[in-house]
Amino acid sequence: MSILEMKVPSPGESITEVEIATWLVKDGDYVEKDQPIAEVDSDKATLELPAEESGTITLKAEEGEVVQVGQVVCLIDTSAAKPEGSAPSQPEVKAAEPAKVEAPKVEAKPVATYATGTPSPAAKKILDEKGVDASQVSGSGKDGRITKQDADSASVPAMGSISATSGSRSSSTTKLSVLRRKVAARLVSVKNETAMLTTFNEVDMSEIFRIRKQYKEEFAQKHGVGLGFMSFFTKAVTRALKLYPDVNASIDGDYKINYDFCDISVAVSGPKGLMVPVLRNAEDMSFRGVESNIKSLAERVRDGKITIDEMTGGTFTLTNGGTFGSMMSTPIINPPQSAILGMHNILQRPMAIDGQVVIRPMMYVALSYDHRIIDGKESVGFLVAVKEAIDNPVEFLLGGDERKGLEL
Repeated sequence: MSILEMKVPSPGESITEVEIATWLVKDGDYVEKDQPIAEVDSDKATLELPAEESGTITLKAEEGEVVQVGQVVCLIDTSAAKPEGSAPSQPEVKAAEPAKVEAPKVEAKPVATYATGTPSPAAKKILDEKGVDASQVSGSGKDGRITKQDADSASVPAMGSISATSGSRSSSTTKLSVLRRKVAARLVSVKNETAMLTTFNEVDMSEIFRIRKQYKEEFAQKHGVGLGFMSFFTKAVTRALKLYPDVNASIDGDYKINYDFCDISVAVSGPKGLMVPVLRNAEDMSFRGVESNIKSLAERVRDGKITIDEMTGGTFTLTNGGTFGSMMSTPIINPPQSAILGMHNILQRPMAIDGQVVIRPMMYVALSYDHRIIDGKESVGFLVAVKEAIDNPVEFLLGGDERKGLEL
């Protein structure tokens, strides 16, 4: 018998542990080399774990278990023969193969299985003390086993009721993923550790509406990508960051770090939550470049293929709550960055223009910033610079020539 120990590879710098989100195979299954066998959650992304060799697998960690980088999570008996009539091998996963770390050979130990709803000894004690029937508790452990956490979360049955109801009274408890827990911790730390303020303004989208309507078909035919709002806002932001460099800075202890490049993080909603892939050197991108890169990154987020490197190192963030109908918000800074621009929905509103009341497509914008590093003058000036570029994109973003600015 030849046993391969599969260890958790490092998903990225500074990450020391991951959570086994889902096993894609069962204990005792025959797996092919490079076949995805598990999904693991880190504090930044969900990644697939491919089998390092072909053979029979023995699982050494349960779903929901937090394991250290380098820890053995399964064993593969590489001497086992492939069962006859088994499904064809999985296609090769196009991802970097985890580095193999030599470790002492360990014989596989049988993994205990439990009937659905079976509580662990610790969980049984808690349920008995609460007077809760184990059959009424949904287990989150392997094969539905009730864990101590499930027992702690179980509701104590009511002793009596003033009035009876015929509606559903059920509830469910789901453990937060490592990613969600990390996001929660980061958001709380931002609120506690920064002097965050938000300043607001409004932008007139009339000219951008006109430009998109006039050139969207020609732009799409020539460049193979749509002309959206994000390219205008990205270009407006990179221009404003050059005018107000302290907004494109971060704090490191007693030092301020200013960046001479604009790496723009763009918030994208994915199946695992909100991700922020980064447009590198966005200040050098054309409208086509911005739209193409945002489309590619958004697709990778939604397909679960985004990498940690693609979400690391932004200097400023753009988030568009308007896609979900938000009229106004105070976005939270994405650390270690010092500012974030929130975009919102566009509404037709009456505006006073040259003494006349006219209807214009207007959007509220919000800049949240760290007052420790950015003064009020810089934050307001930055947002005004964004506003003037959006209000008059031909002059400030397209160099006075619409067709040339759009590369048409």
